Amino acid sequence: MQKTTLIGNLGNNPELRDANGTPVCSFSVATTERWKDQQGNKQEKTEWHKIVAWGNLADICAEYLGKGSKVYIEGKNKTRKWTDQNKVERYITEIHAKEMEMLGGSDGGNENSRREVPPSYQSDVPF
Repeated sequence: MQKTTLIGNLGNNPELRDANGTPVCSFSVATTERWKDQQGNKQEKTEWHKIVAWGNLADICAEYLGKGSKVYIEGKNKTRKWTDQNKVERYITEIHAKEMEMLGGSDGGNENSRREVPPSYQSDVPF
């Protein structure tokens, strides 16, 4: 079994597209780790994660999330491979979201987020 769990903030507004009749939403989430080094200096490291949501979860992410929204994402890592126009093989690792929960209050960063909606959603598309 493989399971990835993140809590972080959206780095951009979600992008919704259609993949053969199925909604697909992509966005990035930043997670930040903070600690003190051996000298007591504060340190910080931010990692960026590519998120992909499908089906009804894609529609909900596109409608209610925006840049800066704090979210809980649960899903699984998937690595895609493709050949670019220069015939170079490229790879990208994404988290295919199975569940999303909006965190941080009613204003998730999107002007539409002021509507009353349940805070947690699950995908209707199996992967």
